[in-house]
Amino acid sequence: MRLLLALSRAIDALSEAVGRLVVWLVLLVALLSAGNAVMRYAFNYSSNAYLEAQWYMFSLIFLLGGAYALKHNAHVRIDLLYGRLSKRAQAWIDLLGTLLFLLPLSLGVIYLAWPWFLNSFAAREVSPDVGGLPRWPIKLMVPVGFALLLLQGLSELIKRIAFLTGHLELPGEEKEVVE
Repeated sequence: MRLLLALSRAIDALSEAVGRLVVWLVLLVALLSAGNAVMRYAFNYSSNAYLEAQWYMFSLIFLLGGAYALKHNAHVRIDLLYGRLSKRAQAWIDLLGTLLFLLPLSLGVIYLAWPWFLNSFAAREVSPDVGGLPRWPIKLMVPVGFALLLLQGLSELIKRIAFLTGHLELPGEEKEVVE
């Protein structure tokens, strides 16, 4: 169990590092969006590349930020009964939800998205819009994002098993509030 918990800590560190980088993308996409609007309305200049860069960064925020959100329990969940249950019951629900939904879904998306990316890469797919960006880099981020989510799901699974077997005390699972 010690080895698995060390693996879990390594995955958590990866999710944390990627999440900290993604936070900067939020600022970058906001600045690019504002700059794009200023250029369009003040100077009557627009570029498809700038617009697509905004879309790509916005996509990256969600694709690469999913694992970070899962690690910090900041994901959307419908909590009708969960909050009223004991920590042990919550751990069982998390464990079963991860095994039955999160891991299979992540594997399925990776399985389907990888050939989609490979075809795009082989064709050197580019946006059909004049001045548009290559499409294959953003298509690569779909399997990468779900691979990160899969890894974080494994980390959460390890932590729940460790808790249920008495090897780990889970910290409070309150949603993290960013100030």
